[in-house]
Amino acid sequence: MATTRTSPARSGAKQPKSTTGKAAKRSSKRAPTAAPTTILLVRHGQTPTTGKVLPGRAKGLHLADQGHEQAKIAGLRIGELKNVQAVYSSPLERAKETAAPIAAACGVRVQIDRGLLECDFGDWTGAELKKLMKLPEWRTVQSAPSTFRFPNGESFTEMQTRMVTALDRLRRTHPGGTIVCVSHADTIKAAVAHALGTHIDLFQRIVISPASVSALTWHAGGPVVLAVNSTGRPLTELRPA
Repeated sequence: MATTRTSPARSGAKQPKSTTGKAAKRSSKRAPTAAPTTILLVRHGQTPTTGKVLPGRAKGLHLADQGHEQAKIAGLRIGELKNVQAVYSSPLERAKETAAPIAAACGVRVQIDRGLLECDFGDWTGAELKKLMKLPEWRTVQSAPSTFRFPNGESFTEMQTRMVTALDRLRRTHPGGTIVCVSHADTIKAAVAHALGTHIDLFQRIVISPASVSALTWHAGGPVVLAVNSTGRPLTELRPA
């Protein structure tokens, strides 16, 4: 016997609802990607012990007269940008004294962030560099720093992780803006090496001079390097390619 099929529409059966429209709505409500943040990494100015002693986190070390002059110049250069949202500094005196004229030129106050602190050199803190250079461990510090931990102090990899984590946190606080982070030679070298995709064992090849500016544009996909160890040309020229 022949049978007649009845369509769901004719029989009154409910048809499944389409999910295409809902999916499109959910897609349209996704949070937008945060705008990139430009981070200016500034090393503190020269001190009376620069190039002579490994001061580390020892307190009481202030800028030399030349260091104060370098900080003023850095402030004038950065002040030309006109759009700096914040100035952060390591808690050590030499960093705060460098950050002060920069913050004044930008019309903001200095904020302290311990993530920008100098490497903890442990038992090597305060030692003369010429004596440290005679130690067998010095070759490891220069050629294979990823394998070295300062006695009773920090390792280079820990220092790099701390610094990069701090910068990532700060860039999220200022999406689309420009911020200044005043720190120290090794911490800045480690951050630049990370941004370049360079292994920490090669970071000693990077030069970071007193009061120099290194610039990164940091976005969700990672950092892009705009300048390293800049001490002269106008910072207004910095543009991502």
